[in-house]
Amino acid sequence: MLEYDFMRTAFLAAFLVAVVCGPVGWFLVLRGQTFASHALSHVGFAGATGALLIGLSPLTGLTAGALGAGVLMGLAGDRVAGRDVMIGLVLSVAMGAGALFLHFLTHSASAATALLFGDILGISSSMLGWLAILSGGCLLALGGMARPLLFASLQPELAEAKGVRTALLDVLFLALVAIATAECAQITGVLLVFTLMVAPAAAILRLGLPPFVGLLAAAGLAVVEAWGGLMLSWQTDYPTSFWIAVLGGVGFLLAGLVASWLNGHAQQAASDQAGALDMNDL
Repeated sequence: MLEYDFMRTAFLAAFLVAVVCGPVGWFLVLRGQTFASHALSHVGFAGATGALLIGLSPLTGLTAGALGAGVLMGLAGDRVAGRDVMIGLVLSVAMGAGALFLHFLTHSASAATALLFGDILGISSSMLGWLAILSGGCLLALGGMARPLLFASLQPELAEAKGVRTALLDVLFLALVAIATAECAQITGVLLVFTLMVAPAAAILRLGLPPFVGLLAAAGLAVVEAWGGLMLSWQTDYPTSFWIAVLGGVGFLLAGLVASWLNGHAQQAASDQAGALDMNDL
């Protein structure tokens, strides 16, 4: 499998994307903003198809579209919260615009499938370089804002009272989400961004790990699921995005079982300890 250049490129691309999607997704789930990756991927789809139409790289259009939408969402802040109808209309218009652009792309009939469901085996060396640059920049930025972002995510009112610029953090974080979404779409496609952006992070958060450990674990689980999807795709000839989605669902269910077992064990230990104290009182 690894004797082929395209497979080595695919594994490296999956690693570069997953190590960003895991930590970014961890904060995304913690902050209750999982809708953002879905929304940004839809808007990015319009940008990607528009870029293809004028002869640019779809990654360029996807990143630009998602980044612009992410910044606008961050600036809007709470004003967009709860406006499901407005958000749904914007996403529908964005997908409709993408469909219109694809209609004019008669020379590239496979572009729709690649954008919607990903084409990890078709990633070129030049795109791999861009993914490395984007991933490195995202990780550096996330590392710089991790502590105030965690503070603002857990206790927003107290963080603002302590002088944390929560509004600026919202914009910067959603810009990071936009870039991570654009990268993730190269692996899973815009319709399955949740499989790598949200599923591993949600599974790790169910375990109740400390923040730093949780961030590392989310990145590790995302890499495992991405690489596992590639290996299963090689063995079965089924789409990689399908296997990543399956592994994401399985990982989430297993994390729930482990969390339930740990909670039950902790409750039993506490009950035993309380019983021992009562016996000592007697």
